[in-house]
Amino acid sequence: MTETAKKRVSRTRILADLTPLRTSPDYRRLWFGNTVSWVGQGMTSLAVSLQVYDITGSAFSVGLIGLCSFVPLVLLGLYSGAIADTVDRRKLGLYSAAGSFVLSVALAAVAFSGIEHVGLLYAVVALQAVCFALNSPARSSMIARLLPAEQLPAANALNAMTSTTGGLVGPMLGGLIVGWWGYRAAYTVDAVTFTASLYAMWRLPSILPDRAGGKEAGRASVMDGLRFLGTRPNLRMTFFSDLCAMVLAQPRALFPVVAVLWFGGDAKTTGLLVAAPALGALLGSVFSGWLGRVRRHGLAVLVAVCCWGGAVAVFGLTRQLWPGLALLAVAGCADSISMVFRNTMLQTAVPDEMRGRLQGVFIVVVAGGPRLGDLVAGSAADLASPAAAVTGGGVACVVAVCLLALRWRGFARYDALDPRP
Repeated sequence: MTETAKKRVSRTRILADLTPLRTSPDYRRLWFGNTVSWVGQGMTSLAVSLQVYDITGSAFSVGLIGLCSFVPLVLLGLYSGAIADTVDRRKLGLYSAAGSFVLSVALAAVAFSGIEHVGLLYAVVALQAVCFALNSPARSSMIARLLPAEQLPAANALNAMTSTTGGLVGPMLGGLIVGWWGYRAAYTVDAVTFTASLYAMWRLPSILPDRAGGKEAGRASVMDGLRFLGTRPNLRMTFFSDLCAMVLAQPRALFPVVAVLWFGGDAKTTGLLVAAPALGALLGSVFSGWLGRVRRHGLAVLVAVCCWGGAVAVFGLTRQLWPGLALLAVAGCADSISMVFRNTMLQTAVPDEMRGRLQGVFIVVVAGGPRLGDLVAGSAADLASPAAAVTGGGVACVVAVCLLALRWRGFARYDALDPRP
């Protein structure tokens, strides 16, 4: 293909850019292994929820599963990032993935033994969250070492496709497998699929962080990361903008209520409302070829977060199901785009010796923001109404992110060709 033809393809690309998969065998294995394991984890997540409900008959007991995963993620998020900045990230990723594999095997073994103890399931879920908290900063911080900077937006779009595919396909497959063959089969399939992630990590080269001063992991390292973030306004804005979206305009806690009150539906309607943002995020990843041509990453984040808040606000005004689902899909697509650029900024504007710690902060924000948003939405709905909570939250998100953009004007001018934290 001539250079002219290549440039024409680049300008007209609409579908996801697969260049990172073509040019880097290491990234290709990592991406494929993560995709397969995300689907398996989605299956297991649903299977555990169903099994806990079968054992207890309590919706509250099912809700405690989220708490069992949330607490380890938040408590270990910062420290796991410090560990990723002081050890071989390939080994940390491999050992934590091996831990997740062992826990998947343990779930299958418990199911085959016929033991039905909800406390045991809670313990496994908490330990899985520990392994994920250790694995995620290592995996995220190594991507910038496997690919050139210009391929990172495409790689992050492919990573978003992985997580949304797992969130959509995994629970659907889990429900089918549990319905047809039971919990044993679901947990066994998860254990088998996790070997793909193990193989990918095993084949990676050693990835030691380029740290200065030989600092050891510990509280000082964590505080060094937080102090670094405190002096970098553009990086802080990536977290502030996400918190605006996830805390102020997160409507998912109200989906069971609005499904009945607004749309006259039932549990199936709630399922559609939950799936719509994920479907929008998946479509945003599939049609992400144009993202690599965007240089103003900060401005793109601001626009995407405003689109999220605006779509949520208008969703609060609609009383027709299909337009409502379309608006939620738009919101999910905007969130996917925001995540691509926020991740890219963290990978390019952060020195390698700090990437793990900043990814640890990212875990805390991603894990804590939506759950705090659930609390805000539920409280606002009780104090006013679901419509006021959803629409008001969307408007508040847009106003807050605009005020932040006015306070830190350099964020909108952030240029991918000259990344400044």
